[in-house]
Amino acid sequence: MTVVVTGATGHLGALVVRSLLDRGVAASDIVATGRRQDVLFLLSELGVRTAVADFDRPETLGPAFAGADTVLLISASEVGKRLAQHRAAIAAAVAAGVTDIVYTSIANADTGGLALAAEHVATEGLLAASGLRVTLLRNGWYIENHTDQIAGQAEYGVIGAAADGRFSSATRADYAEAAAAVLADPELRGRTYELGGDTSYTLAEYAAWVGEATGRDVQYTDLGVDGLTAALESAGVPTPFAQILADSDAGAARGALEVTGHELAELIGRPTTSPQSAIAAAL
Repeated sequence: MTVVVTGATGHLGALVVRSLLDRGVAASDIVATGRRQDVLFLLSELGVRTAVADFDRPETLGPAFAGADTVLLISASEVGKRLAQHRAAIAAAVAAGVTDIVYTSIANADTGGLALAAEHVATEGLLAASGLRVTLLRNGWYIENHTDQIAGQAEYGVIGAAADGRFSSATRADYAEAAAAVLADPELRGRTYELGGDTSYTLAEYAAWVGEATGRDVQYTDLGVDGLTAALESAGVPTPFAQILADSDAGAARGALEVTGHELAELIGRPTTSPQSAIAAAL
């Protein structure tokens, strides 16, 4: 078995490579790919094979996928460019004789109505037509999307537009372990997983946990979509990304980011990381 991990130079991909090794997959059976040669060099020190693979340079994909039977297609990060990038990766996988693709999609992709989900839904359609065996890992919200801002949250409070909607968040490490579990065991493939943390929370609850962890009075302020967009823009977030984030909060208010099952915990064989633990780790 040879497994190609795309995006291995990013946060999630690097964690997947390490999780595969932790699960006993031979380093020689793992090909870590990405655009950053400096990070690929660091990954090579783990004993895995590495290759440059750039979705914007399709000529790099065929050599990177050659000889592999399984590709983990980690969704690209550039919203608006992802569908073309994913199309190139899928075509290269088919041409290389790959039999399995595991794709990191988004929770409730086809029902949640998030703007962020549109390219995921389109990619899922491309995969369905590819003739390959497809596994969809519909990852819920990364709790790091919240905890990465914890210093400012402790000082100024938590802002959003999610009302009392719930986030079934988990850590990148949790999602990486799930991907590694599926990659390491072909019996787990060929299906769609809706993945989320065991504990779903509102942003008001999240703010209270930040307050408990920091000893401060941390409140949640709901700004609405327009208000949140403006606040993010004033903080230097580019307008298109600010709009995506505000839309995602609005989706959470509708339930789009709540996952009621426990497939993530089942895949990784343990409870998912609690929000309180993730907050403590971020401080």
